[in-house]
Amino acid sequence: MPVNRNALIRYRTIDQCLQNRFKKWTLDDLIDACSDAIYEYQGIDTGVSRRTVQADLEMMRSNKLGYEAPIVVVDKKYYTYSDKNYSITNSPLNQQDMQVLSEVSGLLKQFKGFNHFIDLNEMVSKLEDKIYSQKTQSAPVIDFEKNDNLKGLEWIEVIRKYIVAKKTMCVTYQSFKAREASTFCFSGYLLKEYRNRWFVLGISHQRYKPLLNLALDRIQTITAHDEDYIENTTIDFSTYYNDVIGVTKSPGQRDVEVVFWIDAKNAPYVITKPLHHTQKLLSEDVSGKIFSIRVIMNFELERELLGFGSKLRVLGPRILVKQIKKQLYETLESYKAPETQSSDSLPE
Repeated sequence: MPVNRNALIRYRTIDQCLQNRFKKWTLDDLIDACSDAIYEYQGIDTGVSRRTVQADLEMMRSNKLGYEAPIVVVDKKYYTYSDKNYSITNSPLNQQDMQVLSEVSGLLKQFKGFNHFIDLNEMVSKLEDKIYSQKTQSAPVIDFEKNDNLKGLEWIEVIRKYIVAKKTMCVTYQSFKAREASTFCFSGYLLKEYRNRWFVLGISHQRYKPLLNLALDRIQTITAHDEDYIENTTIDFSTYYNDVIGVTKSPGQRDVEVVFWIDAKNAPYVITKPLHHTQKLLSEDVSGKIFSIRVIMNFELERELLGFGSKLRVLGPRILVKQIKKQLYETLESYKAPETQSSDSLPE
């Protein structure tokens, strides 16, 4: 059954609403959400009619598009999914979906090879592999790094819209260190991905307006807020992370030259996959090679260096050498602690 772009936008919007169980969704709420989405994506400001959204709900409930969405009405007023884990995005791709994906893949392939679109190469490969595996009902031939249990991905598009529209968010957030969640206003500037985890960088509207880096998997709720959006006028986010391994950085923090030795056997791994784009080879001999990088000192840097174990030795700066030694000492001490299980119970 042919489905136009506006209908797909409405289906996706309704799906996102019904997945958000922190709010009770009336029909009027769904109409408003669909109208906002159509205006944002299509520039159409005439709104969406009640009859249209009612028809959308029935279409999503049916098998005509393969959704069979478990949409129920609670208290004769509020719409929700009876299955809290349901989403139309989890439904198998139908023939029309495959046709759209094929068209998108063909369009994107036209840009492969252009320097400005170099990042599209991986995206196109992922898309073509998905189309191939779906059409042939066979196993994928490319296995990209992924984390199926990753939380917080549902906030990416929500936050992106707030950033583009320059609107203030009301965020309920609980860090790993906090005993309970806190709610505050937040102006977002940049979404950042690092090792399959996503973060949003922006300004909190609290008294001193600190620059915060929030992990999306620690966000509990996001809602719109009427406070004025705080424009960024001081930080160039296109280069903000150029001197960082990871995502941890404070404004004004200066980079340092980190010098490290790595043994001859493991040096090729660092040469073919540099720790940072500033990496330089300083010297070498039969035992190994000495490299330098200019980066901010943070937790992610220490974790990267410690990951090589005895194969890598940090030579400078002195404060980093001291910190690495401290980490290694604490690691050795933890192995001296009383064993929690006997050696007989350990797997062979």
